[in-house]
Amino acid sequence: MRSSFRLGRIGGVVVGLNVSVLVIVVILVAGLSFGQFPLAFPGYPTVAYVLAGVAAAVLFLASLLAHELAHAIVARRNGIEVPRITLWLLGGVAELRSEPRTPGADLRIAVVGPLTSFVCAVVFVALALVTGAVSLVAGMFGYLAAVNVLLAVFNLIPAAPLDGGRVLRAALWSRWGDRVRAAVAAARAGRVFGYVLIAFGFLQVVTGLGFQGLWLVLIGLFLVNAASAEEQQAQLGATLHGVRVGDVMSGRPVTASPDETVAGLIDRLVLSRRLSTYPLVAEDGTFLGLVTLNRLRQVPPQARETTRLADIACPPGDVPKAVPDEPLLGLLPRMTGCADGRAVVLGPSGQLLGLLTPSDISRVIQTAGLHGHDPYPHPRGADLTVPPQRQAEAGERERRRSDV
Repeated sequence: MRSSFRLGRIGGVVVGLNVSVLVIVVILVAGLSFGQFPLAFPGYPTVAYVLAGVAAAVLFLASLLAHELAHAIVARRNGIEVPRITLWLLGGVAELRSEPRTPGADLRIAVVGPLTSFVCAVVFVALALVTGAVSLVAGMFGYLAAVNVLLAVFNLIPAAPLDGGRVLRAALWSRWGDRVRAAVAAARAGRVFGYVLIAFGFLQVVTGLGFQGLWLVLIGLFLVNAASAEEQQAQLGATLHGVRVGDVMSGRPVTASPDETVAGLIDRLVLSRRLSTYPLVAEDGTFLGLVTLNRLRQVPPQARETTRLADIACPPGDVPKAVPDEPLLGLLPRMTGCADGRAVVLGPSGQLLGLLTPSDISRVIQTAGLHGHDPYPHPRGADLTVPPQRQAEAGERERRRSDV
C-alpha cells in the first residue's frame, strides 16, 4: 500500500496516508455530523455536530495509527525492520521487511495490535465518563470506544491477513514446526472468511436490509485478495529459502560509462544485445547508477544524441544493493522504486559484482523443483530457529541416507 501523503516519522518509522483514507474520513464526518449524533443527542447547533464528527474521524485515525505503531514497535524489538506505516481506506498497514523468526515472536507482533485497540477503548470510556456533563462530547468518546472494541474483536478473527490469522499461524507453526504449512493454512482460512463476508454482504443488499452490505463485500474482496497473495508469498518463501543472492545473480554484467550518450548506448549495445539493464561504473569499477530500457525509451529521439546516461540513470543511492552472501528473500522486498525491479550486487569496496533482475528470480523459481532432493528440508520458513533435538534428528537422517 503506497502513501500519498507523508505525515512524518514516529520512532524512526515513516507514517503516511493513502489518498483513499479521505473516503472514510468523509463518510465518518458526514454520517456522524448529520446522522448519528443529531439523532442521539438533539438540541445542539449544526456546527457542534460537525466539529464532533471531525474530531471523531481524527481520533479514529489516531486509534488506527496506535494499532499499527504497536505492531511496528514489537516487530522492531524482535529484529524486524519496519520502514513505514500507511493508513488507508480499510485501516492501516505496517510494512515488515522480513518475517518473525519464531512462533513466539509472530504471536507477540500479532496480539499487540488488538490489545492496543482495547486499551484505546478503555481510554475513550474514561474520557466519556469524565465529560459526561456534555452529552455530545461524551457520546463521541463512547462511539470511539465502541469502534475500537469492534476493531480489536474483528482483527482477532483467525483468518489471515487479520491479526487473528497471524495468531493462528503462530499456533500452527508452534504445533507443526513448519511455518510455511501454518502460513498457508491461515491464508486459506482468510480466503474462506472473505468469501463468507462477500456472500453475507450480497445477501444484505438483495434482501433490502441496507446498502451497508456493500462494505462487507468490499472488505471480503480485500481479504480474499490479500489472503491469496499471502499464500503465494508463503510458498515463494519456501521455494527460495536458503537461496543466496550470489547463487542467482547475473555475474559480469555489461556496463556503460556515465558520460556515454543515449544514442551511443543504443547503437553500441541495445540493438545488438538482449539486455534490459545497464549499470554505470567508474574506471575503477565503482557503481554510479543504473539505466534500464524503460529509461532509454523515455528520452525523445531528437534528444538522444546530447543526453548523457548519467542524466537519466537511477541514482546509486536509490538502487537496491546486496552482497553475494545475503539471503535472496531479504532482498526481494527492497527491489522497488526507480530501478524497475532490479538490484546490484556489490563487493566490499563498492565495486560492481553482478546484477539481479526479474528474469533471474523467475528462473530460480522455475528450476526450484528440478533438484534431485530437497536441499531445504522441513521445517522451512523465514530464518527458522530449529530446536536442537530436531537438528539432531535431521542430522541422523542425513547420516542414514549417506550410509545406504
